[in-house]
Amino acid sequence: KHTLNLPKTSFPMKADLPRREREIRAYWDRIDLYRRIREARRGRPRFVLHDGPPYANESIHLGQAVNKILKDFVVRSRSMMGRDAPYVPGWDCHGLPIEHRVDRELGPAKAGMTPLEIRARCRAYAEHFIGVQREEFRRLGVLWDHEADRREEAAGLPSRTAIYRTLDRSYEAEIVRQLGEFFSRGSVYYGDKPVHWCPSCKTALAEAEVEYEERDDPSIYVKFPAQGLEARAPELRGRPASFVIWTTTPWTLPANLAVAVHPDLRYVAVERDGEAVIVAEGLLEQVSKDLGWEEPRRLGSRLGRELAGEPGPVVVLDKPYPTPGLGPSRLVLARHVTLEAGTGSVHTAPGHGAEDFHTGQEYGLPPFNPVGDDGTFLPDRVVPDWLKGVFVLDANGPIVEDLARRGLLLKADTVRHSYPHCWRCRSPVLFRATPQWFISMEAGGLRQKALRAIHETRWIPASGEPRIAQMMETRPDWCISRQRSWGVPLPAVVCSRCIAGDPQAFLRDRALFEHLERLFLEEGSDAWFGAPDGRGHRPYASREQRLHRLVPEPLACPRCGKRDRLDIHDHIVDVWFESGVSHSAVLGRRAELPWPSDLYLEGHDQYRGWFHSSLLVAVHDRDRAPYREVVTHGFVLDSEGRKMSKSLGNVVSPIEVADRRGAEILRLWVSMVDFVEDMPISEEALDRIAEAYRKIRNTFRYLLGNLSGFRPQTDRVPYAEMEEIDRWALQRLEQLRRRLVAAYEAHQYHVVYHALYKFCAVTLSAVYLDILKDRLYTAPKRSRARRSAQTVLHRLARDLSRLAAPVLCFTAEEVWQELEGIEGRPRWDGASVHAEEFPGPAEIPEDRDLLERWERLMDVREEAAKALEAARREKRIGSSLEASVRIEAPEALARFLSSFGPALETVLIASEVELGPAGEGAHRSDRIEGLAVEVRRAEGAKCARCWRYTRDVGSDPALPEVCARCAAAVREAAP
Repeated sequence: KHTLNLPKTSFPMKADLPRREREIRAYWDRIDLYRRIREARRGRPRFVLHDGPPYANESIHLGQAVNKILKDFVVRSRSMMGRDAPYVPGWDCHGLPIEHRVDRELGPAKAGMTPLEIRARCRAYAEHFIGVQREEFRRLGVLWDHEADRREEAAGLPSRTAIYRTLDRSYEAEIVRQLGEFFSRGSVYYGDKPVHWCPSCKTALAEAEVEYEERDDPSIYVKFPAQGLEARAPELRGRPASFVIWTTTPWTLPANLAVAVHPDLRYVAVERDGEAVIVAEGLLEQVSKDLGWEEPRRLGSRLGRELAGEPGPVVVLDKPYPTPGLGPSRLVLARHVTLEAGTGSVHTAPGHGAEDFHTGQEYGLPPFNPVGDDGTFLPDRVVPDWLKGVFVLDANGPIVEDLARRGLLLKADTVRHSYPHCWRCRSPVLFRATPQWFISMEAGGLRQKALRAIHETRWIPASGEPRIAQMMETRPDWCISRQRSWGVPLPAVVCSRCIAGDPQAFLRDRALFEHLERLFLEEGSDAWFGAPDGRGHRPYASREQRLHRLVPEPLACPRCGKRDRLDIHDHIVDVWFESGVSHSAVLGRRAELPWPSDLYLEGHDQYRGWFHSSLLVAVHDRDRAPYREVVTHGFVLDSEGRKMSKSLGNVVSPIEVADRRGAEILRLWVSMVDFVEDMPISEEALDRIAEAYRKIRNTFRYLLGNLSGFRPQTDRVPYAEMEEIDRWALQRLEQLRRRLVAAYEAHQYHVVYHALYKFCAVTLSAVYLDILKDRLYTAPKRSRARRSAQTVLHRLARDLSRLAAPVLCFTAEEVWQELEGIEGRPRWDGASVHAEEFPGPAEIPEDRDLLERWERLMDVREEAAKALEAARREKRIGSSLEASVRIEAPEALARFLSSFGPALETVLIASEVELGPAGEGAHRSDRIEGLAVEVRRAEGAKCARCWRYTRDVGSDPALPEVCARCAAAVREAAP
């Protein structure tokens, strides 16, 4: 045994990943790996992935882990492709989620606090969780300039370069600059329009802050008695007539101002109990079925435009709840009316719906909204006394009962439907008109610019392009104001007198925004709420002091020219606008971070979020998208395909997985899934990944273990002098290299995983390394045959560790440090695999004939393996080395096999292989015509050194237990 070349390495079989990963991360910190990589790529073409900021709230969840790991794959792989790939991670710090958490912590105490005090608590909360998440991302192997990050953190700098935060002064100043561009170019307006409103959080919400959940609500048919219809439909003269509407929001009926019909749809009047009831002809059958009308008698039909269009008298309707001062409802025309559901006549409340609002604008109807910020009916609005102070959704039941009592209800039922909810507090959302600040999608051609930029961008998957384009085509104007304390103030300065008559009586002057940009850069956005006092800011002593500090002279109302009437609106900016500014706040300010970015990579929910807002800010400012390419990933689901949530108890903590199994297991899982789709995860899936990792690790261990005593500088064998199977292995390695580099380039990390795993588990472990064992262990240590194999093993270890490094960042580093020792350099002494580049094209001729020759031989080997396995099951042999294999083959195949000579025994791992007729019990292939394999016990004795059965064991009297081949090897190794 002591004469065998058995594997020897310090690379352990047991990974002990949770401990070892921390040690490797400490090594990276010690050598300042990020800077070392950047120095190695100095002067190379740049590749910039711009980080979409996660929210600085709580520990990271699995979706955030997937996102950051994918980005780490991108940055590391692009760097190893020879690109200079800087990475600056960011954090979203403002807005409702953080303030919502702080509200809960403060409780009743918040009522007595100033905005500055609330903001200080919110800032502390955000900074705490930035610290938490920073360490959690580091735990997963995500690399950025950690050393600079630590230095900037310790110095308490108000703005950072290693990371970015939306609460940094420089970032807040850029938000004001971008807002100034929208204001000064006439893209911003002030209006009383319906918006998504959360009555729990008491603020407007963006589309991206709304999630849809199933909910049960009333489904009711209601009559609207009509007056003045006889002049337009004489066949109805002498009988009362009513339009029928259908709604699932009875609480909006007190705000009704109209009923809308489509100009081109035909409406039919049918007789019910002496009354004419009007519905769309295309929906009559369904309505009749729902209301139990059996073959209703038709009285006549008219197009919508004949009933409500010009010329002719206005048709008015008796709305269920009169609104003195606003008059009765009226019949109007609207093209958003469809035959998809309902009656074809749509209850219209301009204060509670986007389409209703636009219809109201056409007919001069105000956006009447009787609902307060808390979602209750206001006591000073014209609604029944029994509704005042009632929460709107609680009012549905009483309203339905009241309509029934008054004979206006035709039917009431319950419908389960998708209803908007606040993404943060999960409460139902209302659509209600409130005075807000908007960016027009049409001003300056913003919508068309955005659509053009979408089509100039590469989207992965390709379906992303039409998806975001459709969103952009249909999105309403952008509501950018929010009613909270924590965020960047919206610099809205209005004339308190003129604004009532002219909603555009506000300041648009660049001087205002340039002044505020300088102020925020110097003091931060707290300057909006107070003056500096040496320790921060204190509330302004007076309105005049505030106005003097925030609005530079001689700015005044653009309408009346008065300055003393200026009033400051205290809204904050939509956080999606804030994050949409990130490309401008981070990129283009340093040579190493050029604008635009090469890549944005986020979850597919960001089509209506960060991709969307970033695009609008960029095309308005620079007429092009802030990204050249956009890649999206799906959500992480549990094993049953459900979205992860605390309420379901199915949340998987990425840090818990890393601390229990190792971050490498999570990283390998991320590489395994096809991330453009939703990704189910389970303990069973992680078990399978852990087993795959074990096989990959053991492959590396085998490669390293058999390089003991090999010095690449002196022992390497030229390609032309190698054994044929060694040349085949290098050809296969080159195929793998090309495939993996192309997969990294295309973000196809599942291809990287599957190709790497299959190469390690099949091409190497099951074939090449299995065949190689005899030569590695038994050939003379310094023989050309063994050095040929070691040359390939060394190349495999170097190339595979580099190719695996973006995914298996810790393990690849371990392997590389072992190679440092093998190559005669100190381990863990400053080198890193991540500062290397992917292997370039092999300096060997491409040999397709060799590959095809060995592919053909592997087919025969597979059939022989079946025969050997059958012999083992029948207990005719134990190991394959106890076998003598006879192969029967057609003449051409026999000639082919004979060309391998004695190598056939090595390939089949048998003691003897011969060509000739096979006996009756032979395995006959159903894949290779004419091939049969017969297995018998080998003759001769077992060599105690190589375990092969030969007839020359003992031929050397001095070594009676070994075969002649081993005897020669032992003598060659003797001192």
